[in-house]
Amino acid sequence: MSHRFEKISDTEYQVSVDAKRGMRVPLKIYANEVLLQKMTQDKTIEQGLNVATLPGIYKYSIILPDGHEGYGFPIGGVGAFDVKNGVVSPGGVGYDINCGVRLLVTTLKIENVKPVLRELLDEIFHNVPSGLGSEGKLRLSMDELDNAVQQGANWAIKHGYGWKEDIEFIEENGCLKGADPSKVSTTAKKRGLPQLGTLGSGNHFLEIDVVEQIHDEEVAKGFGIEKVGQIVVLIHTGSRGYGHQICSDYLKIMESASRKYNIWLPDRELAAVPVESPEAKDYFAAMACAVNYAFLNRQVITHWVRESFAKVFHKDASELGLNVLYDVAHNIAKIEIHKVNGEKKTVVVHRKGATRSFPPNHEQIPSKYRPYGQPVLIPGSMGTASWVLVGTERAMEASFGSTAHGAGRMLSRNEAMRRFTSRQIRNMLEEKGVYLRVADFNLVAEEAPGAYKDPDIVVDVTHRAGISRKVARLVPLGVVKG
Repeated sequence: MSHRFEKISDTEYQVSVDAKRGMRVPLKIYANEVLLQKMTQDKTIEQGLNVATLPGIYKYSIILPDGHEGYGFPIGGVGAFDVKNGVVSPGGVGYDINCGVRLLVTTLKIENVKPVLRELLDEIFHNVPSGLGSEGKLRLSMDELDNAVQQGANWAIKHGYGWKEDIEFIEENGCLKGADPSKVSTTAKKRGLPQLGTLGSGNHFLEIDVVEQIHDEEVAKGFGIEKVGQIVVLIHTGSRGYGHQICSDYLKIMESASRKYNIWLPDRELAAVPVESPEAKDYFAAMACAVNYAFLNRQVITHWVRESFAKVFHKDASELGLNVLYDVAHNIAKIEIHKVNGEKKTVVVHRKGATRSFPPNHEQIPSKYRPYGQPVLIPGSMGTASWVLVGTERAMEASFGSTAHGAGRMLSRNEAMRRFTSRQIRNMLEEKGVYLRVADFNLVAEEAPGAYKDPDIVVDVTHRAGISRKVARLVPLGVVKG
């Protein structure tokens, strides 16, 4: 497939519209040669080309440096569609709606935490339910759940799970408008009820990290990252079975509706309907419920993390900092205004395995961060580095204000389990001084660092492409996993 790629720069490649029947725009890929080569070994490129055939797509179908094969869209895929003539596709959001990351900054240093690390991790593990099918400590009725997903993180704060200032530092202020629980199936609600306030399994985690490098001191300080050696906490989870079921339900609805609207699909997984159709409106209303469930989920977990720190350090949580630096969504479709050929257009941006990267002075980022740009959080995989970056003006032009969301898988879960053993991974982490608390030890191999791309390489390409800039590198001390 290499002959198809036009190299624009060391970090940018393009595939022209004549590469596949029906393409309306070129495919743009942000990668280096190693990452690009990996993308050619599964369906990543093919899926990116397929997205370029969808009605109403603007400028490019985009694959980010962490791109890999997904369902319909590639993971690490971005597509922006006209609100009048374009489409909405659940495959462009994914099953784990608003899987996302929240970063808490503390006033603690590594020397404060090292002596009590095991106790702290054990307390968090005890306080935050994790693992496949894990059940939370919240006991809501179905009516209360419906009410909660209309309010998002605000519901949690009203009920004592957090601080009112947390809201300012969450994308969409923790509540995507338009949520309508009547558009969510009873099956989804039944799956979601017991799981609120749980970490889940797979690549979800809760980490105690230490700031290892600062690349931009001014921006880091503006974000509350004061020095190397500072302790921070990363929370990576999403909408659990609630969002998964909403995606499943609407994929079925849209698959038959695609035929009704005569939308030609190169892949049935790309099921899509016109933005203004009743099916699209219903999906948006249900998706917003899942988005808010995930914001709410991370908010409740934040509260229990603060309680854990307070108990171990015998101090009020507020004395330890534990402020929300930011909370970003990874899997989401949003109506935004972007420039296309110098003209402002209202578009539906699908970000799947992608995160927002808005520039300085953008009205949708917290006023505190407007001099710098939006914080971008890129989690590593278990035992590898995570990163804080900042949004750029270049991202608005190049990628509809989007950037990479993580390391991106290199190996399937089955392949990872063939290559690694869970004991091997635990020993390797312990040698590096990383303490692991896990709900199902047998599944550790699935999430081995070697199953993912090197996050440093993904971030380096992202930085050099200018779609977000490096601010600080974080390394883990302790990991809680499902």
